[in-house]
Amino acid sequence: MYQLLKYEKEAPLAFITVNRPEVMNALSNALTEEFAQVFAEVEKDEEIRVLIITGAGEKAFMAGADIKEVQERDFILGRKQTKRRQEVFNMLPEMHIPVIAAINGFALGAGLEMAIACTLRIASSNAKMGSPEVNLGIIPGDGATQRLPRLIGFGRAMEMVLTGGMIDAEEAYRIGLVNKVVAPENLMEEVKKMAKVLISKSPLAIQYAKEAVNRSLEVGLYEGMAHESYLHALACATEDKKEGVAAFLEKRKPVYQGK
Repeated sequence: MYQLLKYEKEAPLAFITVNRPEVMNALSNALTEEFAQVFAEVEKDEEIRVLIITGAGEKAFMAGADIKEVQERDFILGRKQTKRRQEVFNMLPEMHIPVIAAINGFALGAGLEMAIACTLRIASSNAKMGSPEVNLGIIPGDGATQRLPRLIGFGRAMEMVLTGGMIDAEEAYRIGLVNKVVAPENLMEEVKKMAKVLISKSPLAIQYAKEAVNRSLEVGLYEGMAHESYLHALACATEDKKEGVAAFLEKRKPVYQGK
């Protein structure tokens, strides 16, 4: 069904592996459309509680855009292609489930932009990240100039975008770009461990919490707090809330139904 990525479902987990190791898993226009298709498939599947995205091979999560396609861009193609990639990457924060980027190597350009559109990021210790577009005489087009400042702060984001340099996994952790750094051989184990924690929670609480935090980056403080209050009240009306409180009082593990 997919030519440029692998999709595997091990409910309640789903795995997407970018499968272009011969070109460091570079993002092409065709791959963008496969992402759109698989993201829609995941969003519709009620059995999936966490999505994990990684890259094939040991070198790259996704090492930027396909340079041959970038070479062909003029004003019209540049606007059309980046707008489409933004639309597809925006599907990740809008998903009702958390998405974890398992960064197993280079995450550059479009690869970094996909990673920072995910909910959480866990990197192997050999990972390298950067926004190198200025080295090609262009600027990021798939979200870096907007998501990076919100994630790591204005100054750090400006430095990464203007210098086009790479940072290692430890520096990425220090500035808040990734949530955890682990040995390469332990990457998927740690990602699954994080996923297991998320799966143990109420799926509705996870969905509402994700939405509330995402919106905090888009609105003023008081508007965000009003939205938070609404989502809190919505959670209070669920069966999961009754189960969570009862389980706490009865000193047992809750059994959530997502209702």
